[in-house]
Amino acid sequence: MTTAIHSLSISARLTLDMHSLNNEGSEGNQLQTRMVDIVAADGRLYNVNAISGDMLKHIQAEHLYHIAQGNATLPLCTACRMFDANRISADSEYIGQIQGRSDGEAIDLMLQRCTLDDIEGNLITADRSTPRKSVAEFGWVVGVPVDEDGRELTTTGSYFHVKYATERGKAALDETKTEETRKANLGQIPFHRPASSGVYALVSHFEINRIGFNDITRRYTLNETDRLARHRALLQSVLFTFLQPNGAMRSTQLPHLVAAEGVVSYATGVVPAPTVSPLNPDYKKEIEGIATALNGLFANAVMVRRFERLSGLADILRELVETTTPFRISA
Repeated sequence: MTTAIHSLSISARLTLDMHSLNNEGSEGNQLQTRMVDIVAADGRLYNVNAISGDMLKHIQAEHLYHIAQGNATLPLCTACRMFDANRISADSEYIGQIQGRSDGEAIDLMLQRCTLDDIEGNLITADRSTPRKSVAEFGWVVGVPVDEDGRELTTTGSYFHVKYATERGKAALDETKTEETRKANLGQIPFHRPASSGVYALVSHFEINRIGFNDITRRYTLNETDRLARHRALLQSVLFTFLQPNGAMRSTQLPHLVAAEGVVSYATGVVPAPTVSPLNPDYKKEIEGIATALNGLFANAVMVRRFERLSGLADILRELVETTTPFRISA
Protein backbone atom coordinates (compact mmCIF):
# COMPACT_ATOMS: atom_id res chain seq x y z
CA MET A 1 0.00 0.00 0.00
CA THR A 2 1.35 3.41 -0.95
CA THR A 3 1.03 6.73 0.86
CA ALA A 4 0.56 10.04 -0.93
CA ILE A 5 2.87 12.81 0.34
CA HIS A 6 1.67 16.41 0.24
CA SER A 7 4.91 17.95 1.53
CA LEU A 8 8.12 16.85 3.20
CA SER A 9 10.61 18.61 5.50
CA ILE A 10 14.04 17.72 6.82
CA SER A 11 15.51 19.41 9.89
CA ALA A 12 18.98 18.17 10.77
CA ARG A 13 22.25 18.79 12.57
CA LEU A 14 25.33 17.87 10.54
CA THR A 15 28.85 17.62 11.92
CA LEU A 16 31.22 18.77 9.17
CA ASP A 17 34.96 19.06 9.69
CA MET A 18 37.66 20.85 7.65
CA HIS A 19 35.44 22.06 4.84
CA SER A 20 35.45 25.20 2.71
CA LEU A 21 32.29 24.66 0.70
CA ASN A 22 31.13 28.28 0.47
CA ASN A 23 33.44 31.30 0.27
CA GLU A 24 32.79 35.01 -0.27
CA GLY A 25 35.91 35.96 -2.21
CA SER A 26 39.48 36.95 -1.53
CA GLU A 27 41.44 39.92 -0.29
CA GLY A 28 45.08 39.89 -1.28
CA ASN A 29 46.34 36.38 -0.62
CA GLN A 30 43.56 35.62 1.92
CA LEU A 31 40.51 33.58 0.86
CA GLN A 32 37.49 34.63 2.91
CA THR A 33 34.85 32.14 4.03
CA ARG A 34 31.14 32.81 4.31
CA MET A 35 30.11 34.23 7.70
CA VAL A 36 26.65 35.28 8.90
CA ASP A 37 25.10 36.84 12.02
CA ILE A 38 22.45 34.79 13.81
CA VAL A 39 20.50 34.85 17.07
CA ALA A 40 20.85 31.48 18.80
CA ALA A 41 18.44 29.76 21.15
CA ASP A 42 20.00 31.59 24.12
CA GLY A 43 18.93 34.92 22.62
CA ARG A 44 22.50 36.08 21.98
CA LEU A 45 23.95 37.31 18.69
CA TYR A 46 26.74 35.24 17.11
CA ASN A 47 28.86 35.43 13.96
CA VAL A 48 29.22 31.93 12.52
CA ASN A 49 30.34 30.10 9.40
CA ALA A 50 27.54 29.21 6.97
CA ILE A 51 26.77 27.54 3.65
CA SER A 52 24.16 29.37 1.58
CA GLY A 53 20.87 27.80 0.58
CA ASP A 54 21.84 28.61 -3.02
CA MET A 55 24.79 26.24 -2.67
CA LEU A 56 22.61 23.43 -1.27
CA LYS A 57 20.02 23.99 -3.99
CA HIS A 58 22.70 23.77 -6.68
CA ILE A 59 24.06 20.55 -5.16
CA GLN A 60 20.60 18.96 -5.12
CA ALA A 61 19.85 20.15 -8.67
CA GLU A 62 23.11 18.69 -9.96
CA HIS A 63 22.32 15.31 -8.42
CA LEU A 64 18.85 15.43 -9.98
CA TYR A 65 20.43 16.26 -13.33
CA HIS A 66 22.67 13.17 -13.15
CA ILE A 67 19.71 10.98 -12.14
CA ALA A 68 17.66 12.26 -15.09
CA GLN A 69 20.37 11.76 -17.70
CA GLY A 70 19.54 8.81 -19.90
CA ASN A 71 16.21 8.19 -18.17
CA ALA A 72 13.36 8.46 -20.68
CA THR A 73 10.81 9.03 -17.89
CA LEU A 74 12.75 12.12 -16.71
CA PRO A 75 13.05 14.38 -19.77
CA LEU A 76 15.41 17.38 -19.84
CA CYS A 77 15.20 20.41 -22.09
CA THR A 78 18.07 21.08 -24.49
CA ALA A 79 19.74 23.59 -22.15
CA CYS A 80 19.39 21.39 -19.07
CA ARG A 81 21.04 18.49 -20.88
CA MET A 82 24.15 20.68 -20.74
CA PHE A 83 23.33 21.80 -17.19
CA ASP A 84 23.00 25.40 -18.39
CA ALA A 85 22.23 27.68 -15.42
CA ASN A 86 19.56 29.47 -17.51
CA ARG A 87 17.75 26.17 -17.99
CA ILE A 88 14.79 26.29 -20.37
CA SER A 89 15.20 30.04 -20.97
CA ALA A 90 18.27 29.04 -23.03
CA ASP A 91 16.36 26.40 -25.04
CA SER A 92 15.81 28.04 -28.45
CA GLU A 93 13.32 25.37 -29.58
CA TYR A 94 11.16 25.92 -26.50
CA ILE A 95 11.36 29.72 -26.86
CA GLY A 96 10.12 29.38 -30.42
CA GLN A 97 7.20 27.19 -29.33
CA ILE A 98 5.86 29.64 -26.72
CA GLN A 99 5.82 32.69 -28.99
CA GLY A 100 2.25 34.02 -29.04
CA ARG A 101 1.08 31.63 -26.31
CA SER A 102 -0.29 32.47 -22.89
CA ASP A 103 1.75 32.20 -19.69
CA GLY A 104 -0.28 29.15 -18.66
CA GLU A 105 0.51 27.40 -21.94
CA ALA A 106 4.19 28.32 -21.58
CA ILE A 107 4.30 26.71 -18.13
CA ASP A 108 2.49 23.61 -19.43
CA LEU A 109 5.15 23.17 -22.12
CA MET A 110 7.93 23.72 -19.58
CA LEU A 111 6.56 21.05 -17.23
CA GLN A 112 6.16 18.55 -20.04
CA ARG A 113 9.59 19.27 -21.49
CA CYS A 114 11.88 19.37 -18.46
CA THR A 115 12.21 17.64 -15.08
CA LEU A 116 14.74 20.17 -13.76
CA ASP A 117 12.59 23.20 -14.58
CA ASP A 118 9.57 21.53 -12.97
CA ILE A 119 11.28 20.70 -9.67
CA GLU A 120 13.95 23.40 -9.37
CA GLY A 121 11.89 26.29 -10.76
CA ASN A 122 12.80 28.96 -13.29
CA LEU A 123 11.91 32.35 -14.68
CA ILE A 124 10.97 32.41 -18.36
CA THR A 125 12.53 35.62 -19.66
CA ALA A 126 12.00 35.37 -23.43
CA ASP A 127 9.33 37.90 -24.51
CA ARG A 128 7.81 37.72 -21.00
CA SER A 129 8.58 37.32 -17.31
CA THR A 130 6.80 34.17 -16.14
CA PRO A 131 7.98 32.43 -12.97
CA ARG A 132 7.89 28.76 -12.05
CA LYS A 133 8.27 28.45 -8.28
CA SER A 134 10.63 25.72 -7.13
CA VAL A 135 9.35 22.54 -5.49
CA ALA A 136 12.58 22.34 -3.42
CA GLU A 137 13.43 24.91 -0.76
CA PHE A 138 16.68 25.13 1.25
CA GLY A 139 17.60 27.46 4.06
CA TRP A 140 21.11 28.55 5.00
CA VAL A 141 23.14 25.81 6.64
CA VAL A 142 24.45 27.72 9.65
CA GLY A 143 26.94 26.79 12.34
CA VAL A 144 25.48 26.11 15.77
CA PRO A 145 27.58 28.54 17.85
CA VAL A 146 27.46 26.92 21.31
CA ASP A 147 25.91 23.95 23.08
CA GLU A 148 23.58 24.08 26.10
CA ASP A 149 26.60 24.54 28.40
CA GLY A 150 28.01 27.44 26.39
CA ARG A 151 30.84 25.46 24.80
CA GLU A 152 31.84 26.53 21.29
CA LEU A 153 30.60 24.16 18.56
CA THR A 154 31.68 25.80 15.29
CA THR A 155 34.94 27.46 14.34
CA THR A 156 36.86 28.64 11.27
CA GLY A 157 40.65 28.63 10.92
CA SER A 158 42.96 30.13 8.31
CA TYR A 159 45.73 27.85 7.07
CA PHE A 160 48.99 28.74 5.33
CA HIS A 161 49.66 27.27 1.87
CA VAL A 162 52.36 27.78 -0.73
CA LYS A 163 52.14 27.67 -4.50
CA TYR A 164 55.46 27.06 -6.25
CA ALA A 165 56.00 28.81 -9.60
CA THR A 166 58.49 26.91 -11.76
CA GLU A 167 60.84 28.17 -14.47
CA ARG A 168 58.14 27.39 -17.04
CA GLY A 169 56.27 30.38 -15.67
CA LYS A 170 58.86 32.72 -17.21
CA ALA A 171 57.24 32.51 -20.63
CA ALA A 172 53.99 33.88 -19.27
CA LEU A 173 55.61 36.94 -17.66
CA ASP A 174 55.41 40.32 -19.34
CA GLU A 175 58.64 40.83 -21.32
CA THR A 176 58.69 44.49 -20.31
CA LYS A 177 59.23 43.62 -16.67
CA THR A 178 62.68 43.93 -15.22
CA GLU A 179 64.82 40.93 -14.45
CA GLU A 180 64.32 41.57 -10.74
CA THR A 181 60.53 41.55 -11.19
CA ARG A 182 60.67 38.30 -13.13
CA LYS A 183 62.73 36.65 -10.42
CA ALA A 184 60.34 37.89 -7.74
CA ASN A 185 57.45 36.25 -9.58
CA LEU A 186 59.17 32.88 -9.44
CA GLY A 187 59.51 30.65 -6.43
CA GLN A 188 57.15 30.27 -3.50
CA ILE A 189 53.86 32.22 -3.47
CA PRO A 190 52.19 32.16 -0.03
CA PHE A 191 48.43 32.31 0.47
CA HIS A 192 45.93 31.57 3.24
CA ARG A 193 42.92 29.30 2.87
CA PRO A 194 40.08 28.86 5.42
CA ALA A 195 38.66 25.61 6.75
CA SER A 196 35.65 25.36 9.04
CA SER A 197 34.60 22.64 11.45
CA GLY A 198 31.53 22.28 13.60
CA VAL A 199 27.91 21.36 14.02
CA TYR A 200 25.60 22.86 11.39
CA ALA A 201 21.83 23.40 11.37
CA LEU A 202 19.96 22.55 8.17
CA VAL A 203 16.33 23.11 7.22
CA SER A 204 14.70 22.12 3.93
CA HIS A 205 11.17 21.76 2.59
CA PHE A 206 9.76 20.05 -0.51
CA GLU A 207 6.29 20.73 -1.94
CA ILE A 208 5.75 17.26 -3.35
CA ASN A 209 2.15 18.01 -4.35
CA ARG A 210 3.33 20.63 -6.86
CA ILE A 211 5.32 18.22 -9.03
CA GLY A 212 3.83 18.62 -12.53
CA PHE A 213 1.34 21.23 -11.27
CA ASN A 214 0.72 24.44 -13.23
CA ASP A 215 0.27 27.23 -10.68
CA ILE A 216 -1.39 29.48 -13.28
CA THR A 217 -4.03 27.12 -14.66
CA ARG A 218 -4.32 25.27 -11.31
CA ARG A 219 -4.19 21.85 -12.91
CA TYR A 220 -1.70 19.04 -13.45
CA THR A 221 0.10 18.90 -16.76
CA LEU A 222 1.65 15.46 -16.21
CA ASN A 223 0.05 12.06 -15.73
CA GLU A 224 0.55 10.18 -12.46
CA THR A 225 3.20 7.85 -13.88
CA ASP A 226 5.43 10.78 -14.84
CA ARG A 227 4.77 12.57 -11.54
CA LEU A 228 5.76 9.43 -9.61
CA ALA A 229 9.03 9.15 -11.55
CA ARG A 230 9.93 12.76 -10.70
CA HIS A 231 8.88 12.28 -7.06
CA ARG A 232 11.25 9.35 -6.69
CA ALA A 233 14.07 11.17 -8.47
CA LEU A 234 13.63 14.19 -6.19
CA LEU A 235 13.87 12.07 -3.03
CA GLN A 236 16.95 10.31 -4.39
CA SER A 237 18.62 13.64 -5.20
CA VAL A 238 17.90 14.89 -1.67
CA LEU A 239 19.58 11.81 -0.21
CA PHE A 240 22.59 12.26 -2.52
CA THR A 241 22.87 15.89 -1.36
CA PHE A 242 23.57 14.63 2.16
CA LEU A 243 25.86 11.83 0.98
CA GLN A 244 27.95 14.04 -1.30
CA PRO A 245 27.75 17.74 -0.36
CA ASN A 246 29.47 19.26 -3.38
CA GLY A 247 30.88 22.77 -3.30
CA ALA A 248 34.10 24.74 -3.37
CA MET A 249 37.59 23.46 -2.56
CA ARG A 250 36.62 19.78 -2.61
CA SER A 251 39.71 18.70 -4.56
CA THR A 252 41.94 19.36 -1.53
CA GLN A 253 39.44 20.00 1.29
CA LEU A 254 36.89 17.21 0.92
CA PRO A 255 34.54 17.67 3.90
CA HIS A 256 34.62 15.17 6.76
CA LEU A 257 30.95 14.36 7.36
CA VAL A 258 31.21 12.97 10.88
CA ALA A 259 27.59 12.74 12.02
CA ALA A 260 24.03 13.52 11.00
CA GLU A 261 20.91 13.53 13.14
CA GLY A 262 17.50 15.04 12.76
CA VAL A 263 13.87 14.67 11.81
CA VAL A 264 12.04 13.88 8.59
CA SER A 265 8.43 15.02 8.69
CA TYR A 266 5.92 14.51 5.93
CA ALA A 267 2.28 15.39 5.49
CA THR A 268 -0.25 13.04 3.96
CA GLY A 269 -3.00 15.65 4.07
CA VAL A 270 -3.26 19.32 3.10
CA VAL A 271 -1.18 20.59 6.02
CA PRO A 272 2.45 21.79 6.18
CA ALA A 273 5.15 19.27 7.01
CA PRO A 274 6.55 20.98 10.14
CA THR A 275 10.14 22.12 10.47
CA VAL A 276 11.94 23.81 13.37
CA SER A 277 15.49 25.10 13.14
CA PRO A 278 18.10 22.82 14.73
CA LEU A 279 19.59 26.01 16.19
CA ASN A 280 16.98 25.20 18.85
CA PRO A 281 18.39 22.29 20.90
CA ASP A 282 14.84 20.97 21.43
CA TYR A 283 13.94 21.05 17.74
CA LYS A 284 13.05 17.33 17.58
CA LYS A 285 10.59 17.56 20.45
CA GLU A 286 9.14 20.76 19.00
CA ILE A 287 8.48 19.13 15.63
CA GLU A 288 6.89 16.11 17.28
CA GLY A 289 4.72 18.40 19.40
CA ILE A 290 3.56 20.32 16.33
CA ALA A 291 2.77 17.02 14.56
CA THR A 292 0.69 15.88 17.57
CA ALA A 293 -1.29 19.13 17.46
CA LEU A 294 -1.89 18.88 13.71
CA ASN A 295 -2.92 15.24 13.97
CA GLY A 296 -5.46 16.31 16.61
CA LEU A 297 -7.08 18.50 13.99
CA PHE A 298 -6.53 16.24 10.97
CA ALA A 299 -6.28 12.54 11.80
CA ASN A 300 -2.92 10.98 10.85
CA ALA A 301 -2.07 13.95 8.62
CA VAL A 302 1.60 14.25 9.67
CA MET A 303 4.25 11.59 10.17
CA VAL A 304 7.53 12.27 12.00
CA ARG A 305 10.61 10.05 11.74
CA ARG A 306 13.79 10.64 13.75
CA PHE A 307 17.24 9.60 12.57
CA GLU A 308 20.39 9.53 14.69
CA ARG A 309 22.93 8.86 11.92
CA LEU A 310 23.26 9.33 8.17
CA SER A 311 22.43 5.68 7.49
CA GLY A 312 19.13 6.24 9.32
CA LEU A 313 18.25 9.11 6.97
CA ALA A 314 19.18 6.91 4.02
CA ASP A 315 16.80 4.19 5.27
CA ILE A 316 13.93 6.67 5.69
CA LEU A 317 14.34 8.19 2.22
CA ARG A 318 14.77 4.76 0.62
CA GLU A 319 11.51 3.64 2.23
CA LEU A 320 9.73 6.79 1.02
CA VAL A 321 11.01 6.23 -2.52
CA GLU A 322 9.63 2.70 -2.47
CA THR A 323 6.30 3.26 -0.69
CA THR A 324 5.05 6.80 -1.41
CA THR A 325 3.49 8.72 -4.27
CA PRO A 326 3.04 12.47 -4.87
CA PHE A 327 -0.18 13.93 -3.43
CA ARG A 328 -2.74 15.14 -5.97
CA ILE A 329 -4.54 18.41 -5.31
CA SER A 330 -8.26 18.16 -5.99
CA ALA A 331 -9.50 20.25 -8.88
